[in-house]
Amino acid sequence: MFIISKEFAFSASHQLSELPETHQCARLHGHNYLVVVELSAETLNETGFVRDYGELAPLKQHIDDTMDHRHLNDVFGHNSVTAEFLAQTLYEWCAARWPETSAVKVSETPKTWATYRP
Repeated sequence: MFIISKEFAFSASHQLSELPETHQCARLHGHNYLVVVELSAETLNETGFVRDYGELAPLKQHIDDTMDHRHLNDVFGHNSVTAEFLAQTLYEWCAARWPETSAVKVSETPKTWATYRP
């Protein structure tokens, strides 16, 4: 199996208001998010790629246009915008465009990652 990945970054705020008010994530706060999209294939295409990295540019545009420097609760219309939710949402967006998409990882902090892999 061949696997490639590409990293994207954005900054945004969110608030997990369903949590007890003593929980730090119940307060309005922000993150410098990292997103890693992973694509895999058993064979390479005619040019020797799983997919050309340049073809992933629409993901950067989507992230910049819809999430970067925004309040994610407003973007998605609810209060459960977790890293897990973002990983699944971005996976679905990517898989609709690139069938080789095998996983999406989202980091809110340097030491935490959420991965969605069907």
